[in-house]
Amino acid sequence: MICCIWMAIAMVITAFLIFKYEGFRRELRGEGGEGGEKKEWSGNVYEDETWRPCLRNIHPAWLLAFRVAAFFVLLIMLIIIGIVDGPTIFFYYTQWTFALITLYFGLGSLLSLHGCYQYNKRVAGDKVDSIEAMSIDSERVISKGPDHTLQQSQYSSKPAGFWGYVFQIIFQMNAGAVLLTDCVFWFILVPFLEIHDYSLNVLVISMHSLNAIFLLGDAALNSLSFPCFRIAYFFLWTIAYVLFQWTLHSLVHIWWPYPFLDLASHYAPLWYFSVAVMHLPCYGAFILLVKLKHRLLQRWFPESYQSPR
Repeated sequence: MICCIWMAIAMVITAFLIFKYEGFRRELRGEGGEGGEKKEWSGNVYEDETWRPCLRNIHPAWLLAFRVAAFFVLLIMLIIIGIVDGPTIFFYYTQWTFALITLYFGLGSLLSLHGCYQYNKRVAGDKVDSIEAMSIDSERVISKGPDHTLQQSQYSSKPAGFWGYVFQIIFQMNAGAVLLTDCVFWFILVPFLEIHDYSLNVLVISMHSLNAIFLLGDAALNSLSFPCFRIAYFFLWTIAYVLFQWTLHSLVHIWWPYPFLDLASHYAPLWYFSVAVMHLPCYGAFILLVKLKHRLLQRWFPESYQSPR
């Protein structure tokens, strides 16, 4: 009963955060006092943010190539895992998260491909505009540099569509879920297994390292924002997994993939609460990494850095 209460409270909080902050709004939020700058609504997602690198000097094709490579590597690993361990391996939260990050890079590859097409169209149009401007006012063009008009008109402020929002949400779900699964594996399970002389194979090690490496690499390159309220989707992802396990065990007599999920245990409420609390530092750590990225890039590449809106 207490576990059900924890779940109900989590669902209410996540629903509140999503309905309050999610979605595009033209009006700006907050002001930094009189004459202060207004900021974008935290739920806004723009179309070009899904495929635009955070530095102007990096062509979007590089981000596309990274996402395509990551997608195929993760997809091949996912298929191998399914063949070697069988379909029951997908009873685990780790495999759910691994499938989610594979989906992220697959969708990201498609959005980047579309973005590269849009980028090339804009660059071609801007080159024509630059030639016309040169014939009218060549001195002005020379003083600002040949790429000035390109940089000003490369990207639009068009709100993202359905798939753009899905991509943003999956990104932030992965941010917490990948750190949660990898931290539990490396800092809790691995020391425990070493005590019992259990050797880890290459596939298991790769599965709990490449997912984080690829996600951090994409986070370093992309221009996606990272508002705090979307931790709600991270919680929803875990809630969906727990509800799946509850439903499965209510219909079929089967083993629990994680002992602490067993509702028959007297410590189940404590375990459920502890797992919920673990979501906060995992998600918070990724927020700090994103902020560190923006601060360093703004300092090292002030002319090329493109901050989130």
